[in-house]
Amino acid sequence: MPAVLHTVLTVIFALDCVLLIIVVLMQQGKEAGLGSLAGGNMSDTFWSRNKGRSAEGNLKKFTRIFAVIFFVLAVLLNIPTA
Repeated sequence: MPAVLHTVLTVIFALDCVLLIIVVLMQQGKEAGLGSLAGGNMSDTFWSRNKGRSAEGNLKKFTRIFAVIFFVLAVLLNIPTA
């Protein structure tokens, strides 16, 4: 792999790492809170049905995208050059 391409991919990889960390830290935890004490079922609430269109759904989608980019760039940057 040429040196310029390796440098560009390394910079993109570093930016992706920072963005992935930020997106993961912005997500809320998965604890059920006080609703689990009463045995409440949260699967049929309005928010849970429309989670994909909410900010939390967008963060989850961006996490997947940045994670795929992370793994692809990690593999590409570790291909040995002869």
